[in-house]
Amino acid sequence: MKLSEEVRRRYDIIGFDLRGAGRSSPVSCGLTAEEQAAPPYKAETFAKDVERARTVAGKCEAEAGAELPHLTTRNAARDMDVIRAALGEQKISFLGISYGTCPGAVYTQLFPQRADRFVLDSATGPTRVYRGMFQDMAKADEQAFTRWTRWTAQRHAVYGLGRTPAEVRETFRALIARADRAPIHADGQPLTGDDIRADNRTSIHVRKAAERIAALKKAAEGGDPGTPRRAREPEENDDNYIAIAWSFMCAGTRTWPHDPERYRRDAIRDKARYPLYGDFAAAITPCAFWKQGGEPQTTIDNKVAALTVQNAWDSRTPLFAAQALHGSRMLTVTDGEGHGALGADPVPARTRTRRPA
Repeated sequence: MKLSEEVRRRYDIIGFDLRGAGRSSPVSCGLTAEEQAAPPYKAETFAKDVERARTVAGKCEAEAGAELPHLTTRNAARDMDVIRAALGEQKISFLGISYGTCPGAVYTQLFPQRADRFVLDSATGPTRVYRGMFQDMAKADEQAFTRWTRWTAQRHAVYGLGRTPAEVRETFRALIARADRAPIHADGQPLTGDDIRADNRTSIHVRKAAERIAALKKAAEGGDPGTPRRAREPEENDDNYIAIAWSFMCAGTRTWPHDPERYRRDAIRDKARYPLYGDFAAAITPCAFWKQGGEPQTTIDNKVAALTVQNAWDSRTPLFAAQALHGSRMLTVTDGEGHGALGADPVPARTRTRRPA
């Protein structure tokens, strides 16, 4: 993210790697590429997916069991305070984006007297992390997708995806069904229907989504999808990112069910409610078999004057979830798209402010 000259002039900008990540004693679970995958729920593969989730949790315990109990958001907030003390500062200001809003919010709860100016961009709902957060994504994806069908139908002459929202929706469904029968080759790689649905570009930016779906439709019909991107180069199998993600999400909350059948029921229900992403969001994860952390999830109920900034059409951290985060004021970009309101792609937008009740 680019910070303005004024911000860089007024503040010393300091970033840090979360413990266990990057250059901060990185952990690894020794996961294969297949074990890092997060497929949607399917009845025919559910038993295999349960075993994959169990295997990931077991390998992480075996490879990094000594470190895992300490990889929590509460400890990330404590690390922030250690940095503050090392710098000799009485207070710190903070900008957190997406997951970064979590340690920011927790810091205001643990160290309210040391929090100066806190800005939380694209916040996660404090009562829904992390199981509920994924399910909220499915609901928000469906809302954003409905908005996209309306926008795209008004521009049928440009994209050729349908003259009504219903026609656009049917075009998309037919494309998914076509890709499920045989992958569509685009962007230098074969894409299944699940690949297309899992890509949040489907709903997060209306124009980009329309361009992408029109190109995929053309590719499926045997035409030229446009200038393809170069095929992805094989990457070294580094599982640090996914290992850290599960570590922080699984151990820091008590919201994950431990009965695989609960995931099956939720996935079937959410697939019916939210066809676009519900079976991804409710699918079983390694958290079903993860050892709980030593501390409970932090309740955010302080009076620190944090500012929450939110795009109205962010389906990764939805507006309705962010509104539950305590703060002195929320700034909403009412036409804002995408994940991250500050420094995001410029779009014509209006803003409104909201004080908490």
